Amino acid sequence: MKQFQYVRPTSQQAVLDVIAKPGTRIIAGGTNLVDLMKKGVTSPDRLVDINQLPLRSINTTANGLHIGALALNSAVSENQLVLNKQPLLSMALKAGASPQLRNMATVGGNMMQRTRCPYFYDTAMPCNKRAPGTGCGAMGGFNRMHAIFGTSPQCIAVHPSDMCVGLAALDASVVIVGKTGQRKILFTDFHRLPGEHPEKDNNLAPGELIIGVEIPDNNFAKNSYYLKVRDRQSYAFALVSVAAALDIQNGVIKQARLAMGGVAHKPWRLFDAEKSLIGKKPTEENFAQAAALAMQGAKGREYNSFKLKLGPATITEALKHAGGLV
Repeated sequence: MKQFQYVRPTSQQAVLDVIAKPGTRIIAGGTNLVDLMKKGVTSPDRLVDINQLPLRSINTTANGLHIGALALNSAVSENQLVLNKQPLLSMALKAGASPQLRNMATVGGNMMQRTRCPYFYDTAMPCNKRAPGTGCGAMGGFNRMHAIFGTSPQCIAVHPSDMCVGLAALDASVVIVGKTGQRKILFTDFHRLPGEHPEKDNNLAPGELIIGVEIPDNNFAKNSYYLKVRDRQSYAFALVSVAAALDIQNGVIKQARLAMGGVAHKPWRLFDAEKSLIGKKPTEENFAQAAALAMQGAKGREYNSFKLKLGPATITEALKHAGGLV
């Protein structure tokens, strides 16, 4: 690990002043960034510790729930407002990482974490995400954990977060501040597909800082479920995960939200499958039909084609739990 400068500003403006300098990275919990630095995947000149900023609050707003960027994953998952209003987020958080990591990881840091693709972490291997133009080792390599949606010839890595899948399903927005002021971006637009530039994980502009997440009020609290399929029940990343939320009134689905993890470079929202459920009864047959629709466009590779069957089965099972069928 190369030497770096460490600074700990006490105001938001001071943070913005420092992160405007090239070679600067933000650190909070450090549960991902420190690993990347140790392995030589990233080598910043300067770390800006933002833990002095007042960004840990979890509170209601006129239209929903606001969660500060420095709120710990463990604190959010156990917060009574979250449990009462947005239990899907709590379920997604508890499915991710280990209790020790959740007690250090922050909401903002979770959003900014990078892929766990082994070719990205191995600096001896080609990886367009780590070193643009070198190729994608996973294309012809061992790609069991890799994407089946939204891939490009440049990259087939997946986004590792469970929390982000839940937030994508809940129509959340990211609150960002920069030199020109504050802006919001829909969570589904925050992360990027690889395209020609897989080195770009998200649409955060240089010099910008995430200060929070906002989740609008909804009627999904009674019928939500997060299902994560993984190789082991303890700390492991998803083979496939599904965030499912339903608004059921008088035995009919009025609104539906679905998002998948472990299948794309970003949390993968299933808009067409959601629309197909509106006005229908919460039955296993209707859920299976929506799951089949959700998998249109999926493409498996040598070692991850099992996801083409695992995906719809996981969607159907998650919807059955959310719909109260099991």
